[in-house]
Amino acid sequence: MSDDHLTLLGSQSSFFTSPDDARLESFPNRGTRPYTITLDTHEFSSLCPVTGQPDSCRLTITYVPAEKCVETKSLKYYLASYRNYPAFNEQIVNRITDDLVAAISPRWLKVEGRFSPRGGIQLTAVAEHNPENRPL
Repeated sequence: MSDDHLTLLGSQSSFFTSPDDARLESFPNRGTRPYTITLDTHEFSSLCPVTGQPDSCRLTITYVPAEKCVETKSLKYYLASYRNYPAFNEQIVNRITDDLVAAISPRWLKVEGRFSPRGGIQLTAVAEHNPENRPL
């Protein structure tokens, strides 16, 4: 598989309005051994489905690729699509996990969202994909 199927990388693009419309692109893993990739952002935001107020979090994605790696510009656009998307924090972390698993089928993946405090309580949601309980 070549990288010529990447449609967002190297082109001017606009953000998607919903994760339902966004797409995660991938490229072949060229690694020869298991290794870990960590992607971290302090700029993730979404909307509370009850109040409509913005929620923000530090989002960390860690995975061990199998045959494919996620292309980071497509990930950036995918994550930005949540900015006006109303969903509970736990739903978001689980959806991101499911969408990444569908896009790249990693050996192992963990998504952690550390959401900004509301009412003095800080919420952290963690979802993990570990088929067959494989060791790293």
